[in-house]
Amino acid sequence: MHHSDLKNLDVAIVGAGYGGAAAAKALSLLGANVAVYEQASETREVGAGIGLRPSTMDLFRRWGIFDAIAAVSSPSDYFEILTPTGEPIMKDAWPGMDDYGVKTHTHLIHRGDFIEALLGVLPDGMVRLGHKLETIEDHGDSATLSFANGTSVTADLVIGADGIRSVVREQLFSQAGPVFSGEHAYRTVLDADDAYGTVIDDNLRMYIGRGTKVYLLPLRHRGQVSFDVTSLNADPTWSPQVTKDDLLATLEGFDERLVSMARDLDLATCNVRAVYDIDPFERWHTDAVALLGDSAHSMLHHQGQGANSAILDAGALATALVESDSVAAALTAYQAVRKPVTDELQAISRQGWEEDALDDVFPGQKPASQKAATPQTAR
Repeated sequence: MHHSDLKNLDVAIVGAGYGGAAAAKALSLLGANVAVYEQASETREVGAGIGLRPSTMDLFRRWGIFDAIAAVSSPSDYFEILTPTGEPIMKDAWPGMDDYGVKTHTHLIHRGDFIEALLGVLPDGMVRLGHKLETIEDHGDSATLSFANGTSVTADLVIGADGIRSVVREQLFSQAGPVFSGEHAYRTVLDADDAYGTVIDDNLRMYIGRGTKVYLLPLRHRGQVSFDVTSLNADPTWSPQVTKDDLLATLEGFDERLVSMARDLDLATCNVRAVYDIDPFERWHTDAVALLGDSAHSMLHHQGQGANSAILDAGALATALVESDSVAAALTAYQAVRKPVTDELQAISRQGWEEDALDDVFPGQKPASQKAATPQTAR
């Protein structure tokens, strides 16, 4: 699209998470008139740490915000996979570090710091809080959003970045609900001094047991470590009620340092969620509306690619707008580039927890007091 067309393009983004904020930055750099509508009354991200891959950090460099992200993150050289008791299974450098003009590391960052940094590089007033989307009407060459606070907005391009339970997706693209993975995730952040000597550098370590994975993601710029335990559990409740004994039972047979970290936890500081994703579906866009991030391709966290995929979506959408003759053509090109990649990542992220796969990797007794659940649609 011509620069003059982009300058006259009104863009409404639903959702101020990673994908929405990244899309707002990318499209505002093109000169588009961008507004972001977020249902929450304040922007706050719960959970723990994530890794921003070299491809993501390179986009940030091109957008001029690399330093803002690097200031609240730690560069990491490699990741390591271990047995429950700490024997090495594999160790590998993060892929892609040498793919750019300068060496570009994966950066480990707290989710809250990440969203704060992304929103901090947007112009004042671009994000409008307290806008809960109720309906979207697609007019072909534009779309209208109606919010619970009584306001409505019409834009040339609407981007649904409203997460796994996306209103935009449900009303225009797919009514299939989120799919339960048969897992619970416990996520928290600890002071490095309370991690029993497990924080020795800036690299991710993952301990894999039969039915349980433990991720230790150092946040040394904060003096902390992200502690994530993911375990098989048949309870599909979005926010399950669990006890300290439940958590400790999932760590039976693991490195005693990990068990001690869990035993010391104040469970009230721990984010506990059933783990969901969505099935891939055929179409992400019309001529004026597109989905992005979790609303388009929510995936399980085992590959650590959810946030990265949302950022790369934003970059691909911006490129498609520059290279195409119209919004409609750009959205077609955007899906053609991104959907094959995210379809594959969704499939890969689901692998490894089926009973047959567990038998191959961890022969012997089934996980104590745990059973793999068949994925089911959320109600």
